[in-house]
Amino acid sequence: MKLTVSADGIALLDLVWHASLPVQLVLLLLLLASVVSWTMIFRKWFALRAANGAAERFETRFWSGANLSQTYTELSRREDTLGGMEGLFVEGFREFARLRQQPNIEPMDVLEGVQRAMRVALSREIDYLETHLSFLATVGSTSPYVGLLGTVWGIMNSFRSLGAVQQATVAHVAPGIAEALIATAIGLFAAIPAVIAYNRYSNNVERLVTRYEIFMQEFASVLQRQAFAAKA
Repeated sequence: MKLTVSADGIALLDLVWHASLPVQLVLLLLLLASVVSWTMIFRKWFALRAANGAAERFETRFWSGANLSQTYTELSRREDTLGGMEGLFVEGFREFARLRQQPNIEPMDVLEGVQRAMRVALSREIDYLETHLSFLATVGSTSPYVGLLGTVWGIMNSFRSLGAVQQATVAHVAPGIAEALIATAIGLFAAIPAVIAYNRYSNNVERLVTRYEIFMQEFASVLQRQAFAAKA
């Protein structure tokens, strides 16, 4: 099935095939950027969905009154696959268990060590959640300009065609104008989904990180009460 860009019956694929080399390179670059960005969009959607689900399940378990030592023992057995809120809990409780075994250590020193360990784990988690977001931002901000480069080149071809004939007709300028319009359209096609996905996922990451930080504060308060109780 042929796709047409005008009533003249000019096939879209034929037009791209016979376009000038710079325009073809621009279209190829934009197409590759679009394919890669869509791949990252779907991967990031699944990753954030899994992270939110894991956080929801762990919070339900944590606040149901589960034994912290038992929970830590179960989670530490699969530490290599842990992430998100579970990873924060494991890192914090491991540091808590290590510090409270030291003689004459103050509860506040234990708390500071726990918070420091969880902040390091949170930094790793943020780095993971923000993976590929910078690429989406780059595609969203640069694709229209790359498409504009193809647009300018197509218009230049149109003007050169006009200069080579004595009587200008639509047939002389149509291919160059069509190249310009295709480059513009492909640039927008690559940029718009990337911008939408970047804004949405950045907001989701920020909300998830806030959720992690709230859990860290609440978990630190629980450990602080245990530390002072043991000291007393």
